[in-house]
Amino acid sequence: MTDVIVADPKDRPSFNPDAFALNLAKAMQASGQALAAYLNRSATQPPDKPPPELAEVVKTFSQVAEYWLSDQKRAAELQTKLGQSYLDLWGQAMRRMAGEKAEATIDPPPRDKRFADPEWRSNQFFDFVLQAYLLTTQWAHALVRDAEGLDPHTRKKAEFYIQQITNALAPSNFVLTNPEVLRETLSSNGDNLARGMRMLAEDLAAGKGMLKIRQSDPSNLEVGVNMATTPGKVIYQNELMQLIQYHPTTETVLRTPLLIVPPWINKYYILDLKPEKSFIKWCVDQGLTVFVISWVNPDKSLAHKSFSDYMKEGPLAAMDVIEKITGELKVHTLGYCVGGTLLATTLAWLAEQRRVRVTSATFLTTQVDFTHAGDLMVFVDEEQVAALEQEMQVTGVLEGSKMAMAFNMLRPNDLIWSYVVNNYLKGQQPSAFDLLHWNSDATRMPAANHSYYLRNCYLDNRLSAGSMVLDGVQLDLSKVKVPIYNLATREDHIAPAQSVLFGSKFFGGPVKFVLSGSGHIAGVVNPPAAGKYQFWTNESIAADTVEEWLKGAEETRGSWWPDWRQWLETQDAEQVPARTVGTAELPPIEDAPGSYVRIRA
Repeated sequence: MTDVIVADPKDRPSFNPDAFALNLAKAMQASGQALAAYLNRSATQPPDKPPPELAEVVKTFSQVAEYWLSDQKRAAELQTKLGQSYLDLWGQAMRRMAGEKAEATIDPPPRDKRFADPEWRSNQFFDFVLQAYLLTTQWAHALVRDAEGLDPHTRKKAEFYIQQITNALAPSNFVLTNPEVLRETLSSNGDNLARGMRMLAEDLAAGKGMLKIRQSDPSNLEVGVNMATTPGKVIYQNELMQLIQYHPTTETVLRTPLLIVPPWINKYYILDLKPEKSFIKWCVDQGLTVFVISWVNPDKSLAHKSFSDYMKEGPLAAMDVIEKITGELKVHTLGYCVGGTLLATTLAWLAEQRRVRVTSATFLTTQVDFTHAGDLMVFVDEEQVAALEQEMQVTGVLEGSKMAMAFNMLRPNDLIWSYVVNNYLKGQQPSAFDLLHWNSDATRMPAANHSYYLRNCYLDNRLSAGSMVLDGVQLDLSKVKVPIYNLATREDHIAPAQSVLFGSKFFGGPVKFVLSGSGHIAGVVNPPAAGKYQFWTNESIAADTVEEWLKGAEETRGSWWPDWRQWLETQDAEQVPARTVGTAELPPIEDAPGSYVRIRA
């Protein structure tokens, strides 16, 4: 939220009732269009069947309510406690109105940007609204925290749903209870609401009835023009991926080429944003022969593609192509997030087949054990996975918007409600930001592949247990002997550092665990020139917790990239002349970033 600049009253535009009425009419017309877009989607839904997400919320809260309502005394005490809090708040408000000093009942967290505007404190009305909201929120969280007899998963779901509901009902999300929005509405004669409702209608139409919140201005952000511009060629493709080889920028390169396996849940160009942020460009400039898999954005025709298909037509196919182009049997490999999970299964599969194809493996925010998995576990249990599988049987894929919303809900105030206020209440177009543009460029997932991943990893945790079977082969991570650089990020909600550290213990070879500052994206995409954050190293991975591990770790300011490049060279330092892109047998198909990455969900 930007700082509020209070202008001199005489410099403010005068209130114009006619203009205000006209803008309200425009806002109502646009909101009608938004409602029509939503109802058009709703018309395709079965009228007698509630959304499975709503049913899950109701079922979870029913278990919480059962504890409180099963004892009349307990329920009465709960109501009395909330009522007394409201009476205290009312008394505080009365004392302030009488000119007496009254301390705030609850303060919002210091980093909560929603209530940064000074008028939340200086204006008695807004202060009362804020205090009532914080009291109610505190009480709602206590309902879940103090409910006895809940299993850990149900409690985690209830905490998550309470957080979503209280965030949605924050007074900052409504015109009449947000001082900043109210000032903007009066000073612009409601023009902000007219612009905002028009954007809301456009975003609902773009999402075909689902709200697709714009997080970035797309006008100056285009793949292949402003992002993903590192020069290279697509030198191979199949149904699932295009393989890109990048043009060298150094006279010599490391003999062993690098294969990057990105997540198929998102598009690969998170590692090739603007040139100054591009990890891929940096790798090329560091004298590496770089190959990157660009996954297709699948449709219903690829519904049958399985996890093993992704392995065989992804990293295994890429290794075969790289051998034909470079003559090298072995490659350095790097996997990011679920791309790293796929890479780990591939390494275990190769180990069982006694095939030597890999010199080293780098994992970026990757989980191979899901005991300490992140907040996404809220969405994973037998009932929810079964409901999702039933839905995917019809569509053939998991729509990208569903996964995008799930990720946004992990940080709702930053990735949802701040944009609701900025876009639809203030009527302000978001600025151009390459990372958020990538975040909204969602991809679909084939039903067979996604079901296998959820069940074998999140639900049953089979990979680390040694019971995962892939392409008829039972996998054992302890047989993976290649050196591993395993990067976690300290504030990661998707692949928590604790989960990554614990997963390091299942490999059979040497593992260098590295912890980077910041989160799942910023902690990875952190170019050295930016001089941001820090990373920690510790030769031992014996610690049971990250906090324990940090006690013996060394902190280094800045990016982890140079440390990784130095580690990579210790695995194989031999240099060869830089390679041309493609061969006569495998000529370039098209320029990078290729056509697969341009397919929109």
